[in-house]
Order: sequence, then structure tokens, then C-alpha cells
Amino acid sequence: MAMRMRALCAGAGVAALAAGMIAGGGLAGPASASAVSATGASVTGASVTKTETATTVREGICTAPVAYKALAARLSADIQGALQGRAGNHAVTVYDRVTGVDCLYNSGRHFDSASVVKAIILAALLRWHQETGKPLSSTEKYEATLMITQSDNDAATYLWNEVGMARLQHFLDLAKMDGTELGQDGYWGLTQITAHDEMLLLRLLTAPNSVLSASSRSYQLGLMSKVISSQRWGTPAGAPSYVTVHVKNGWLPDDSGWHINSIGAFTGDGRNYMMAVLTDDNPTENYGINTIQAVAKLVHRDINAAQPKSR
Repeated sequence: MAMRMRALCAGAGVAALAAGMIAGGGLAGPASASAVSATGASVTGASVTKTETATTVREGICTAPVAYKALAARLSADIQGALQGRAGNHAVTVYDRVTGVDCLYNSGRHFDSASVVKAIILAALLRWHQETGKPLSSTEKYEATLMITQSDNDAATYLWNEVGMARLQHFLDLAKMDGTELGQDGYWGLTQITAHDEMLLLRLLTAPNSVLSASSRSYQLGLMSKVISSQRWGTPAGAPSYVTVHVKNGWLPDDSGWHINSIGAFTGDGRNYMMAVLTDDNPTENYGINTIQAVAKLVHRDINAAQPKSR
């Protein structure tokens, strides 16, 4: 199959193709066509309830403790309803630590990462420094800030090269992100990601664990909370004003359409929930953004309606 030429995901803008080259390396190879869902085939239609254990139930694409069965059913129906009839391919994962609700839709399908991979680059950099015991240099802090808050491509290329493929893979192994395939020949934007693995990353960032220290998690979440306003679309759509939004988005055009991805974590006021929405083959950039935001608005509404506001 002939190789497709793609521009790397935009930071301040979309990197242009020039003489068969894109920023960060040479020609991109074909992306994985794997489309295996972690829950089996994509679930459509009315949700079906079945008992998983004595204390956990499944409602459509979501599982939850029995006490939150209604929330799981509502999320399952709303996520699938928001995606019904939308062009392209989609994957969604949602997890709420407070209620224990966990939703998976096409979570094992591979997508071109675009700039979402920058969250992996930073996490791998932080893990590397944990192992060496050395703090980030002023240059690394500068590049990391540009990479996350402005989605700067040059900064991503610098840190991708500095961390290196071996350390990037080492982080993925520690994080058990087994479905993620790093982009080759410098093409970080063509890293193959899954909604399942993006949720693993978000869960590592939002709770104590053996992979990322408290200081590393705080540093990365801090940058993700300071993304510039023009890039705070996607999963933050519909988030209530009393939660803190941590987001990283990616957008990338190729001859099949637009790859539009968004991952977000939402904390504060007793909240601790996460969402990853990946899409491809969108006819336009805004179409993909609108698809993600239609899902996000319903997820925020449902989860926050199930939890009392403390202030």
C-alpha cells in the first residue's frame, strides 16, 4: 500500500509538507489499521445490563458499582448517542474515581496521536529525571512549557530527541501502555495511540503511583492546566467552572481527513475524573472538534449531576 504523506500535528499551526518532508523527520509510513475494541465490537443501541460481580454492573459500554448503575447507563447512552451518525472513526474512555464509573468505546483502536503524544513525551522526561535524581534543567522547563501550553512542535522535537526512543519506550513499559507504538524516524505525531492507553496515562497523572512521583504529576498537570485559551477546546467543553481543567489536544490533516484528539483530567471540588476522545477521517478540523465536544458536554453533565457541589 502506498505511503500516505501527512503533516505533523499543529502547535501554533499545521506543519507544511515540503519536498516530501515534514517537521521532525522524513516520509511517514502507513498508520496501523487495527480496530479491536477493548470491549469487543462497538456497542450500539440500547444499553444492556448484566451483573459483573456482586458489587459491579455493566450498562452498555460502562461499568460501575451497583450504587451508580443509573449513572453508567446514562453515560453509556449519551456517549453512543453523541457519536451516532458522525463521520469518521471514534474511541472514548471515561473514568471517574469518585463514583467508580468506567466507560470504554473502541478503546483498543489505533489513531495517529498528533500533539496528544506531547503528554507522553513530558511524562517520559519526568520519569527519566526521577531515575537520575536530577531536576529538570532551565532549558527543559522552557521547552516543556512551550510544548504543553502552546503545543509547540519545535519544543516537542527537541524533547523527543533528548529523551530518546529507549527512554520513551521505557516509560510506556512502566505505564503498561502496551498498545502505544512510538512514531519512527522522528515522526512523533504519527505515534499510534489508543483511548485505553491514554486513560492509563491520565490515571497515572491523577493519583499516587510507582511510575510518576507526586512532584512529577503536579508539574505535568500544572502545565496542562495552563494551555492557552485557543487550544482549550475538546474534552474541556461543558466542564463546570468549579473544577480545574487539565488538557492536551492534537490535530493533524492528511489525505483521509482530519485526526482530532483530546485528553483531559478534571479535578477539584471533590472531583477526579478523566476523559479521552480520539477521532479520525473527519471532513474538517471543526467537525472533529464538534464531535469531541458533543461527547464531552454530556460526560461533564452526567458526572457532575451525580455528585453534590461542595461550594
